Amino acid sequence: MKKLLFVCLGNICRSPLAEAIARDYISKNNLDIIVDGAGTGDWHVGNAPYHYAQQVAQEFGIDISNLKARQVNQNDFTQFDLLIGLDEKNVADLKNLGCKNVVKLGNYLEGNPDIPDPYFYEGYEGYDKVYKLIEQCVIKLIEKEK
Repeated sequence: MKKLLFVCLGNICRSPLAEAIARDYISKNNLDIIVDGAGTGDWHVGNAPYHYAQQVAQEFGIDISNLKARQVNQNDFTQFDLLIGLDEKNVADLKNLGCKNVVKLGNYLEGNPDIPDPYFYEGYEGYDKVYKLIEQCVIKLIEKEK
């Protein structure tokens, strides 16, 4: 059984979306993969995903309201087969913490893009764009890792 951990900055926007999209895809395809999400920072620990993230997920038929932010820790480096950073900074932060089994989610798309953080840059429209980008990457990732 594979174990995947999606990691962004605060675990309230991108990584909860990636986690939920992955769980939905895994469930629909009856795969034996465990997924979770975490953030490199501790600012939002215990908080639910950002309201725009919840809204966009709901519009795609996925409820993320029960997820709670947590910070990545050293145990994650051995508990998970692969940690997936949502952007280059997340990957660098994980490597600086000593994680060796890390990859950038955008590597599963042509051009290897970072998944932009809509929390800082855009309103709701940014979440819709990010959701679709994450979905494409997550499906390719799971298809490769299953």
